This record gives sequence, C-alpha cells and structure tokens, in this order.
Amino acid sequence: NKEPLAPSTHHANSRRSFSNFKMFLAALSYAYFAKTLSGSYMKSTITQLERRFDIPSYLIGVIDGSFEIGNLLVIAFVSYFGAKLHRPKIIAAGCILMSLGTFLIAMPHFIIGRYKIETTFRASANSTSQLSPCPVSSLESSRAALPSEGCEQESSISMWMYVLLGNVLRGIGETPVQPLGISYIDDYAQSENAALYIGCVQTIAIIGPVFGFLLGSLCAKIYVDVGYVDMETITITPDDARWVGAWWLGYLVAGTVTLLSAVPFWFLPKSLPVPVDKHDSVCTPEQTRFIKDADSPTLDHKIRPEEPTNLHMMANEFVPTLKILLGNPVYIIYLGVTIIQFNSLIGMVTYKPKYIEQHYGQSASKANFLMDWLGMINIPAVALGMFSGGVVMKKFKLGVMGAAKFAFGTSLLGFFLSFLFLAMGCENSKVAGITVSYTGVDDLSYQEQSLFSDCNSGCLCSTKEWDPVCGENGITYISPCLAGCTSSSGSGRNMVFDNCRCVSVTNVQPGNITASLGQCSPRRSCDGVFPYFLALSVLSSFVISLGGTPGLMLLVRCIKPELKSLALGIHTLATRTLACTTAGIPAPIYFGAIIDTTCLKWAYSTCGGKGACRIYNTSSYRIVYLGLTLGLRAVSFFLCVWGFALLKRHIKREEKEALSNQNGELESLRKDENSSMHCEQFILSPDCNPERETRL
Repeated sequence: NKEPLAPSTHHANSRRSFSNFKMFLAALSYAYFAKTLSGSYMKSTITQLERRFDIPSYLIGVIDGSFEIGNLLVIAFVSYFGAKLHRPKIIAAGCILMSLGTFLIAMPHFIIGRYKIETTFRASANSTSQLSPCPVSSLESSRAALPSEGCEQESSISMWMYVLLGNVLRGIGETPVQPLGISYIDDYAQSENAALYIGCVQTIAIIGPVFGFLLGSLCAKIYVDVGYVDMETITITPDDARWVGAWWLGYLVAGTVTLLSAVPFWFLPKSLPVPVDKHDSVCTPEQTRFIKDADSPTLDHKIRPEEPTNLHMMANEFVPTLKILLGNPVYIIYLGVTIIQFNSLIGMVTYKPKYIEQHYGQSASKANFLMDWLGMINIPAVALGMFSGGVVMKKFKLGVMGAAKFAFGTSLLGFFLSFLFLAMGCENSKVAGITVSYTGVDDLSYQEQSLFSDCNSGCLCSTKEWDPVCGENGITYISPCLAGCTSSSGSGRNMVFDNCRCVSVTNVQPGNITASLGQCSPRRSCDGVFPYFLALSVLSSFVISLGGTPGLMLLVRCIKPELKSLALGIHTLATRTLACTTAGIPAPIYFGAIIDTTCLKWAYSTCGGKGACRIYNTSSYRIVYLGLTLGLRAVSFFLCVWGFALLKRHIKREEKEALSNQNGELESLRKDENSSMHCEQFILSPDCNPERETRL
C-alpha cells in the first residue's frame, strides 16, 4: 500500500483541480459565446449572400441548413467515443474546425473579384463626361444585354459552394462543444452546483446572438469592396436593393473569436478529481488514495477509476429499452409536436431579417440592428416566461395533465396573438410597370411587357437590369431609360436625370422633370405600424415561453423514471435530426422556395440566369411567410388534441395500477395483522411464526 499524501499535498491538489475546473468553465462559456455569435451572424448575412452570389432564397436555405448536415455527420461518433477520450482536447479540435469553416465562408470574396453593380449607364458617344440613359441604337442596346467576358470562367464553379462547405465544416466543429462540455461539468462539479454552472454557460450563450446581429448590422453598412474601390464612384446606398455590405469582414472577426476559444482547452487535463458526493460505493485502496480522512477535511475529491465498457452488454440492453420508450404513445406525440413547432420556429427566424427589410422598407443594416435590439428585449422576456412557468407549476402544484393544459394554453394564446401580425401590413412600393401603371394607378403585374409605355418608346430599354430611379412624383422606375430620361448631370450619388417623360405623365407641373438615383423613400404608413410589430413580437415570445418549463416537465413525467435519461437523449436527437433536420435543413429551403413565388422582379446573373429578387409583392410575402408559420403550428395543435386523449388514458391506467397495488398491499397488511392476533391468542401454538410478528 502506498503511503497517504500529506495534508498540504492534498490541499494543493484540491486547489489545482478547482482552478482547472474554473478554467474549463470559463473556456466553455467563451466557446458557447463564439459559436452562437457565428451562427447569428450567418443569419444576418442571408440577404448579403443572396445579392452577392445572385442566388434565390431557396439556395440560401440550403446554405443555412448545411450547418446541421455537418453536425449530423459526426454527432453519433463524437457523442459515443468523445466521452472516452480527452474531452477538452476534442472540444479544442472542434473549435479549430469551426474557425476554419468560418474563414472558408469568407474566402470567395478574395477570389471572386470585385462586385459589379447592376446598372444601365452607358457613356455617350461624343462625350466622356455625360451619360446617356436612353440608348437609341440597337447596337448599343444589344451590348447591354450580352453576358460579360468573365461569364464562362465565373460560372465554371459556383462560389456559393465555398460558403456551403464552410458552413458544413462549422457544423462538424460545433458537435463536441455541447455534449462533451456539459458532461465534463456534470462529472466534476458538486451535484448541487452543476445546474448553476450549466445555467451560467447557457446564459453566456444567449449573449452571442446579440453581438452577432450587432456585428452584422455594422458590416452591412460597409461596402463589400471597401479599400479596393473609390467610394466616390459608388452610386448606390445601403437602402438600395443592389447594395452588398462587407459580409466577409464579419466572418473573419467571428473566425478569429472562435479560434481563440480553442486555446484554453489544450492546457486542461483529461479528468479532474471527482466530488465526494459522486464517489462509488465500492473502492479499492488504490482508488481511494485521495479520499479525505476523517481527521483531514482539507480534501474533497478522489480520482474516478477508468472502467472498461462492455459494448456487447450495452447493445443488448439498449434495444429492448428503446423499444419500451418508443412504445409510449404520449412520448411519440410529444416528439411529433416538438418537431413541427421547431419547423415553424426555425423557418420564421431564418427569414425574419429579410421580412423586416422587404415588408417594412428597412435596409439590411437597420434590419440586423433591429433584430439585435429585438433580441436584447426578447431574451429577458423569454427568460422571464420560462421562470414564471416554473413558478406557476410550483405554486399550483400542477400534475402531468395540469402541466400539459398549461403548456397547450400558453401556446394557443401565442398562436392567436400571432394572427395580429397579418393585420400589420404595408402596401407595395410604387414601382412603375410592376405595382402601379405609368399613370400612377395601382396595377400589379408580373409581365415584362408592362414595363414599356409610350413615354419610353423612343428608347431601346432593357428589362433585365435593376437600376432604380425616383421620380419627382414619388414613383420608382426600374431604370432611367424606362423613366424616359434623355440626359443626366452630376456624378456619383449626386447624379440627376433630366427630361424624364414618364415622370411628367403624372406630374401636372410644367418644366424640366427630373429623377434621382435610388428607390423612393419607404412608405410612410409603415412607420406607424412597425413599432407595434416589434412590441407584439416581444409579447408573443413571452406568452409562448410560459409553457416551456411545464412542457419539459411533461416530457419527464410521462415516462418511467428509469427511462428519463434515454428519453431526454432521444428527444435531443430527434430535435436535431428531425426538428433541426426537418427544420434546420428543409424548413429554410421550403420557406425560401415559397417566398420566391412572391417575387415581382428578378435580377439576372452574369451569364443571364435568374439571380436574386429585387422586389417582392409585399402582401403576398406577408401571407405566405406568416401563413406557413401559423399553419405548421396549427397542425401541431391537432396532434396535441390527440395527445391529450392518449395522456388521459395513460393517467387512468397508471391510477388503476397504483390502486391495484395499493389494494394488494392493504390485503397483505390485513393478513399479517390477523396472523399476529392469532399468535397473541395462541402464543404457544406451534403454527405461530414469530418472524411474521416481528416483520409486521
């Protein structure tokens, strides 16, 4: 036997282990912050990526969902083998992979070349200082319609594929952070402190999206090719549908932040001393050499033994247990409701910044800022809702059925509140030939022929470009040519187009009719509606989150105690593979595809293919976006009704079994009591059993 360690050595080891644990807790909190910052920044750049790579919304959905693809590729492998290896170093490797994936997303900016702004401006034949917005020869018009020289080379490989692959790599790298990090805390923290530590980590994670959307807002204000072009020559502003911000800059920042999170994990040990309250009941002298003696209260830990795992036994026990769990109909209905509601949630969150942009006429920068501001308000509201739900359960001592009814009621109330979003609509922007006629009458049209009128018939205009100008009449025209303008003055953003014949059609004032660069200002009617939209978003988030804690307790209480851990694990896996595969992968895709059907004017890529959407039918966008979100939640409520019936039957069956067991115990007690009385009367009888009397 080895000699016991001196008290001073015990005390030093205890201090060292606690210091290592604090370092791990801080490192994991920072890693959580880094990964949520990167994820929210990805959401904030959706519009920028769509415009930069000229791709429709459904492809953006594919890119956004690729993170979950990477996660699912390795989640089973990492979850099983990671716990048996050096967990801090595996987390460090995951953080490095996340940072590499984030840098890979930014890489296309450095190899794709400069961003070419879609424009119809052409230099006049007899002057280098004036621009001719109205081409009068077929040769000049045909040149504008031809693909650029770099089309063949640029189309040989789609640059957005690098973004997709980088996001897949991010998903792979993120996999070990949560399961291995949380299990490490749970293994080496005091039982009464583990929940507090995990709560601290989750709280830090909530801060990440706040900084992510703030970073997205700042980068969206900076031009994509800043430092490479003369900003005086840029004729568009951040409010323009063609504006692309410095999306790549934020990924470099996020990648650096993520890379730094890997450093502390390399210096942490594979294992730490295990708290006393987690000691095994049977230990060998070798295993108990760090257990504190009765005379030495200075050491509170011991080293946990590394026990070999019987994989064959685990496999034999796992399958029957899984069958029992999946045979619980209430549990299956709960999973179904969770999956459908996650579909609704993820699809809505993915396209919410774009919805704010398109529907309420906000720039990408302002939309991201508002999402950040909304997040800072929503986070306390959701936290308060979750806490209040737990308080209600405790105060009113809600059982399984009570928790189910409370969770259903709050979700249903939030559902009805969300219908108010449909009433918070804005009219379409006035764009000649698309949402209004050239005479100013509302006339929605998807046909390109409606872009032509007598006022611009003298110019050979192209309908492919989106180069909007705002007329004095408050109507936006797709290009100076289609506005009937014949000359221009000024340069850069101060350029003004003169003699615009189409503008004069709705303008009663005589004289020179002009148009300026860019779309006309957003609709004023939206200014009064938008604050109510933000307030309702916070209120509905609070109401829905009230049912979060009761819903989780319902999951725990509707199954047998010995199946709780497996049930929670399967629930997490289902929400990742089905709710985050069905929601994380398809939901952004089919949300994006349906949103694309409301597009009124498409841009065209370098090679002439369909690119990003420039303007949407605002009313249709609102209906399909909110309608799909509410429709999915409505489907989940039908499942809830079915679940209530199954839960009621389940509770009755449990009550009958409990009553039957109770009656059996009472009958047994009566028999023992009668036998005892018989023994008292015939104390010397040989049939009397003294052991039974003692047991009673």
